[in-house]
Amino acid sequence: MKYIFIISLVIVVGCTNSSKPKKASIKKESPVNLIAVLDTIWKAEQLPIRLRDSIGRTQGFESEAFKTQNEIYHKNHDINETKVMQILDSMGWPSKKIIGEQGNLTICNVLQHSSLEVREKYLPLMRKAVKDKELSARFLVRAVDRIATDKNELQIYGGQMKYYPETKSFNFWPIKDPKNLEKRRAEMGMETISEFLKRKRVDLEWNLEEQIKRTEAFKLAKQNGNK
Repeated sequence: MKYIFIISLVIVVGCTNSSKPKKASIKKESPVNLIAVLDTIWKAEQLPIRLRDSIGRTQGFESEAFKTQNEIYHKNHDINETKVMQILDSMGWPSKKIIGEQGNLTICNVLQHSSLEVREKYLPLMRKAVKDKELSARFLVRAVDRIATDKNELQIYGGQMKYYPETKSFNFWPIKDPKNLEKRRAEMGMETISEFLKRKRVDLEWNLEEQIKRTEAFKLAKQNGNK
């Protein structure tokens, strides 16, 4: 009986050990598959946009060719959005060690092109990813300011600009508490607003007094409009 027990134990241990390589292989393949999926999403999202914009510049943004390419882009985006939402819903924000900066860029770009409802849904997940050092703060900053402008609210970090026909020039979408803008940007590890403008090559200089006036005018107009 003793020998039968020993033999049985060996068989159990042997079966347990033989199953371990299979589990390990799944874990090794998973990151590779995720990277491949994100790479496909990036190409399907960006190539149609670039082609569409190129057609717009050469043939006109009202041309049939532009409209056709724009439809292709939107069809691709709908598919990409579904894939990204499935990733985020099933596993949370992926580790930066797995997907890298390019993977984060892919996910954030797809979300940036999504509806306001979708962007607001995943904003808390983005905040957590930034807190956990899995996502660069610049992606969160862009998302927060974009959501604010779409909701007709004051932006926080000064990343969104708009073309104003009355002045025939670009200017900041009005900013919340402009006096403390640089402090908020520094807290997020961002460059100064002047450095941002220089990098963007925009013909605009940061003028604090002007932006304070624009913010107050925005708040007053919104207040009057809500009455």
